[in-house]
Amino acid sequence: MTHTELSRTLAPTERTRLRRMKEKASFERSDLEAILDAGFVCHLGVMVDGAPMVVPTVYGRDERYLYVHGSVASRSLAADPDATICVTVTHIDGLVLARSVFEHGVNYRCAMIYGIPRRLTDDAEKTEGLRILTEHSTPGQWDYARRPSRKELAATTVLALPLDEASVKIRTGAPDDGDSPDAELGLWAGTLPLTSRWGAPTADPALPSGITAPAHVVARAGTRQG
Repeated sequence: MTHTELSRTLAPTERTRLRRMKEKASFERSDLEAILDAGFVCHLGVMVDGAPMVVPTVYGRDERYLYVHGSVASRSLAADPDATICVTVTHIDGLVLARSVFEHGVNYRCAMIYGIPRRLTDDAEKTEGLRILTEHSTPGQWDYARRPSRKELAATTVLALPLDEASVKIRTGAPDDGDSPDAELGLWAGTLPLTSRWGAPTADPALPSGITAPAHVVARAGTRQG
C-alpha cells in the first residue's frame, strides 16, 4: 500500500471488534488520529518475564506509526521483539451522573492500538522518531532545543507501532435513564464536564536572568489540552 492509498477506515479484527455497546465504536481513522493528537501520554502494555506490565509514557505519531521511547535499559521496551503489545490513550471529558448509581458513567475518548512494534536502529530514522515525539507534545521545541547527540541516541530505544489495528470508543452526552422509571424520582441528573488547560510557563530556578520563554511555549498558556 502506498502513502496515497492509506485507508481512512480501520478494519475490525477479533481484538478490536466490540462485543458490547457497539454504538460507542468508531472505525474511522480520523477519530483515531484526533484522540492521539489530543494527548501525549499513553499506557504501554507488555509482557515482562511472563507477567503483564503497563507503563505510562509519552508518545508521538505520524500518518502510519505511533512512536514511544525510553532508555535502552528499560524492561518494558526490551520485551520480546516479536511479541504483540497494546498501547492505550484515554481522555476523560466528564462524569455522567444519572438518577441511579447503575446508570452512572463517564464521557470519554479512548483508543487501543495492537501490534508488533519495530525497533528503530538507523540513527537518522531514530532521530526522526524523536523529532516526532518532541513535536507532538511541544510543537516548536525540536528546533529550539539541542538535538540528541550520537551518545544519547545510542542510549535511547525508539519503537514504532503500526496504526493498522486499533479499537476506538467514544462516549458523549447525557445519562441514559431519562426515559426510564427513575425519571420520576425527582433527582438531578446530568454531566459534570472536565477540561484541562496549560498554565503559565515556570522558569527553571537555575536559569540565568534575561532568558525568557520562547514564543512557542508562551503561546500554549491558557490553551486547552485534550
